[in-house]
Formats: sequence, structure tokens, C-alpha cells
Amino acid sequence: MSDISIQGDISPQELEQLNAVNPTDIRFSAMNLLARREHSSKELRQKLLKRFDEPALVDEQLLRLTEENLQSDERFAESYLRQRISRGRGPISIRQEMRRKGISDTGIQLAINAEQPDWYALAKLVFHRKFGSLPAEDIKEKAKRSRFMQYRGFEHDHFQHLLN
Repeated sequence: MSDISIQGDISPQELEQLNAVNPTDIRFSAMNLLARREHSSKELRQKLLKRFDEPALVDEQLLRLTEENLQSDERFAESYLRQRISRGRGPISIRQEMRRKGISDTGIQLAINAEQPDWYALAKLVFHRKFGSLPAEDIKEKAKRSRFMQYRGFEHDHFQHLLN
């Protein structure tokens, strides 16, 4: 077999233009991601940088999306909070996850204040869904139940009364 190499009439400048990142492509990709679900700006930036190796252009497009209110960390925080509450997660877990997603402590608190979840009621629901209404038989079982609730991100005050 012979090696076939394609010799084209493409100059290095034209090749560079073909490989150049287009801001419209970045915006289009960001809009596609946002159409599926809300994203924090940090999360969206990470995903776009995997695809486009132009941090300055990515940041510019993210700023435009934020200014046009197409991307909002506040909206993301509220949506994410509702989603995690519906999955039975407690406040400690939710705060940690939201921090990893790039939401500030102030943004997290604003979302919690807007939603005003009843952590005690949620802890009771999660506890009874997992363990039923029968009391723990021994101290080992109590410890197991306590670890489960802590793993779910609830503060001790939210579920302590359920252990007795």
C-alpha cells in the first residue's frame, strides 16, 4: 500500500482560520447546555473549556449570557436546592455540593431563604422512608440510623428526636 497524502491549496493562514474558535460556536454550545438544565457559571465554564481551548472567549461569552440573564447562578442555586431536597438531602450536604458548583455562601443562603425548607419535616420523611416507624432495637442500630442521617447531610438537631 502506498501512503496517500493530500496536498491541498490551503495556506497556513487559512488552516489557522479553519481551526480558530468562533465565539458564536461557544455561545451555541453554552445555549445547548442551558436548554437542558440550569448550570452555574463555574460548571458551564468547565464544560465549555473542555470543548474550546480559548479561556478569554469562553469568559466573554459567559459574561454576555449572564448580562442577558440567560445564565444565572441565583436561578441555578434555587433549582439545585429544590432538586436536592426532593432527593432527601439535608442542608449540610446541599451546601457542600453547591460550593463545589461555584455558588457563594451568600447565594446559597439566598436560595435557602427563598425556598424556606422545613429540614425537620424532611428529616422525618427521609428517616421513616428508610427505617419505618419501629424504634431502634439497640444502641448499634441507633448509631447506624444516626450515621445514615448524617451521611444524608442533616444536622443532629434535625433527626435526634427520631432516634428515641
